[in-house]
Amino acid sequence: MKLQSWVEVPENSDFTIYNIPFGIIQYGELPPRAAVAIGNYAVDLSVLFEKGYFDNDLLDVNYFDSYILNPFIGLGKETTSKVRLHIQNLLSTNENRLKEDQDTREKAFIPLEEVNMQIPIFIPNYTDFYSSIEHATNVGTMFRDPDNALLPNWKHIPVGYHGRSSSIVPSGVPLHRPKGQQVIGDSTTPVFGPSRLVDFELEMAFITNTNTQLGNAIHVNDAEDYIFGMVLFNDWSARDIQKWEYVPLGPFLAKNFGSSISPWVVTLDALEPFRVESPKQDPEVLPYLQYEGKRNFDIQLQVAIQPENQEETVVCKSNFKYMYWNMSQQLAHHTVNGCNIEIGDVYASGTISGKTPDSYGSMLELSWRGTKPLKMKDGSERKFINDFDTVIMRGHCEKDDIRIGFGEVKSQLLPAKD
Repeated sequence: MKLQSWVEVPENSDFTIYNIPFGIIQYGELPPRAAVAIGNYAVDLSVLFEKGYFDNDLLDVNYFDSYILNPFIGLGKETTSKVRLHIQNLLSTNENRLKEDQDTREKAFIPLEEVNMQIPIFIPNYTDFYSSIEHATNVGTMFRDPDNALLPNWKHIPVGYHGRSSSIVPSGVPLHRPKGQQVIGDSTTPVFGPSRLVDFELEMAFITNTNTQLGNAIHVNDAEDYIFGMVLFNDWSARDIQKWEYVPLGPFLAKNFGSSISPWVVTLDALEPFRVESPKQDPEVLPYLQYEGKRNFDIQLQVAIQPENQEETVVCKSNFKYMYWNMSQQLAHHTVNGCNIEIGDVYASGTISGKTPDSYGSMLELSWRGTKPLKMKDGSERKFINDFDTVIMRGHCEKDDIRIGFGEVKSQLLPAKD
């Protein structure tokens, strides 16, 4: 059914009536609270609750008067989906109550440029997967045997590792160039200093809505019941530190210095019209990873680099639909051993690369280990990310005149601290 909103929504807005993403805003002298975005406005849900727009059959407590979304997300998919539909109806031309309530609108509708976006959730745990076959093949080709780019387990399990949740920051928060050990050239002796090869990784992440008990597993076909929504995710990497440290246990200092998350959480409900088939998995996966239905999503992604005080240059156009392992498989594998999950956990996809060079989701691939520098609009070149560069990631879905988007995650790299 075609929906329209009485709120003015600019053409090509990410935040249409079909979206209704949730986030945490702060404005004026008020403490942070939950909101949704539509058009150029953030709608303060705490104000709507106080004004009686959520009856007791829907919500009996103001879960929106919170600096994190966890209390609301933890109500579970059945409740949060009903609340989203209720908000969507309030903002649609089907319902005039809020439209005609000028006093409430003046209090609740805040221009986006006047709000400070906060990190939307408290993140107890963070897992990073490695689920793009194109990315894994490119990296394997560069660093190992091109004829055996994928390790033997790659097509059998969604490879992942546990990351550092405390260093995940919201869009707009800068990060400093990390320091660590690295080996230069053919040397086998490490030196210590700032990373010379800082990189972005274009990823998306899903957020879970439930606490499970240790020992319980989530079935692959039930996994989406445990997922509230998705965000854009920049998993910053220091490639020279990573190369030295990743054997035998994997990434450590090369990754834990920071990751950046977009502030608006787009629900799986909003993504429903954009489902697509996943890439064919060959060989056939084990039964606990075999799923029913379409479990991937057509999400168009873009990365731009903006040198300080200069125009941005788009360096990558990719798509989430390329993911070999989908979110349901990732969560099923993550818990099949009895690992418990928590409300607000973040699970990143791994770098999202396509088949063409302009769709590679990292500078490591785009510049092919620095051998093919990228030219910026200001005439400068990039092999990796320079100090004071800002990396901007965007994502949206579009089909049959329906558009929803994630906004952007934007982060500047500052010089290493003394």
